[in-house]
Parts: sequence; C-alpha cells; structure tokens
Amino acid sequence: MAIYCIGDIQGCHDEFVALLERLRFDPARDRLWLTGDLVNRGPRSLSVMRYVRDLGDIATVILGNHDIHMLAAWSGASKLKKNDTVQHVLDAPDADELMHWLRRQPLIHEDPDLGYVMLHAGVLPAWTLDKARSLAREAEAALSGDRYQDLFENIYGDEPAAWSDDLTGWDRLRCIINALTRMRFCDAEGRMRMDYKGPPGKQPAGLYPWFEVPGRQPMPAGQVLVVGHWSTLGYHEQEDVVALDTGCLWGGCLTAIRLDGPDRQRVSYPCPGAKKPGA
Repeated sequence: MAIYCIGDIQGCHDEFVALLERLRFDPARDRLWLTGDLVNRGPRSLSVMRYVRDLGDIATVILGNHDIHMLAAWSGASKLKKNDTVQHVLDAPDADELMHWLRRQPLIHEDPDLGYVMLHAGVLPAWTLDKARSLAREAEAALSGDRYQDLFENIYGDEPAAWSDDLTGWDRLRCIINALTRMRFCDAEGRMRMDYKGPPGKQPAGLYPWFEVPGRQPMPAGQVLVVGHWSTLGYHEQEDVVALDTGCLWGGCLTAIRLDGPDRQRVSYPCPGAKKPGA
C-alpha cells in the first residue's frame, strides 16, 4: 500500500488522472490525501468532484478557500466572480448531493503514525497543533451543521486579522477559516495579511511567510504540516512544513509526495495551464 498526498487540483481533472497513472495508483490498495481546492479556475471541476467523491474512504479531502467559495455560491450567500469556473458544478443534476458531501469534509486531517498533518493554507503562528486542531473542529461543526447558510453569509472579509481567545460568533469562525484556508503572510505579531499573494522575497517590508514568523509555535517532534494553497511559493520543504501547490492551474505541474516512505518521494505531472498568471 502507498499513501500519496497531492496538491491543489482546481478543476484540472485530466492532469489529476494523468498523475495518478504516473503514480500507478491502485484504489484497491493505495490511499490519497488531497490538500483542498478541488475546484475552480480549471475547466473540469465537476469531473474532479465526482471522481474524488466516488473514491469514498480511499481519498481524504480537506476544504480549501475555493471549495468554500463555491459552497457559499451554492447556498445563495455569495455570487460567483468573473474568473470562477464552477457554474457547471452548480447546474449539475447532482449538485446538491455533491455540495452536502463537500461541506462535510474536514479542515485538518492528521495521522500521527505517519507523522503528517494536512491542511490547506497554514497554522497561525500563535497556535499550537492542539489549538489548531480544536479550532478546526469548531469551524467544521459550523460548516457541516444545519446553519451552514448563516455561516456562508458571514464568512467573507479579512478581519479579525489576529487571533484572540475572546473572539466569539462569526468573527471567531471567520478568523479560524481564514487562517486554515487563506493565509500566506503575517506580520511580526502574527496578524494575517491577505493583500499580498506573491512569492516570498518580494513581499512588503514587515511581512513574513506564516511559517517564518519569529516565535512561531513549532509542531510536535516528528509531525510535519503538508499544505497547498500558495502556487507562487511552489514546492517548499523545511523541518515541519511541506508545501505542494506547484501551480498546475497556471502552467506549472501537479505534484504528489508519498507519505509512507522514508524518503518522501516526489512525483509531478506537467500541466499546460488553464489560466495565465495574473488573470
């Protein structure tokens, strides 16, 4: 058995299937972890969703910001944006079934024996893994619960940018979800900054990649965060973080790593790209 983790697919179904073929993925024995953003901007989000949903327990999916945005549009709490490409998903005869399946996926998935914790964007510098896990469960309960439409109506916005245990209500849930699904940079005090999305090294003065903020809480020994979300970062490895969004959507590649081997084998499939950078 092999366990593979694959970065953001974003509707690039053909490249996803081709990467699985390159991996010689066998659903009878192997397992998949997917870092979120199954959908949007690419051309075949519906095919991706049906394919992954039909894998059942073989595939572990977490929610990304594009997945949540599509859910909000489906619920009627938001409108699609100019560059969104998920209207065909919302119009599908099985749309409701797919959306209810999607909103019940987690924000964090972990396997302590493997030594990996998967989430879409990152962990706020002030959070321990235990804290992130606990807060993720709060947000998951809201996403999967009966008041999901109320959540989607209150989910948009960049504030509060800093975490406080005193946060309540929609502000609390918005901060948690923003950190886990949207965050790239923070300032030295650990406040999220959503206004810059480029690569590290070109950010405004005073900003740090979330995983380089001074004083960031380290992960427990032997545990590694595996994330997606940040295509301009590309593949990145450090002691307790591996980033897997290698820009399939933008003409880069779709990347997988093997989680159950000693050498973290990496396999990629080149993609022609569905969008031009900056579009």
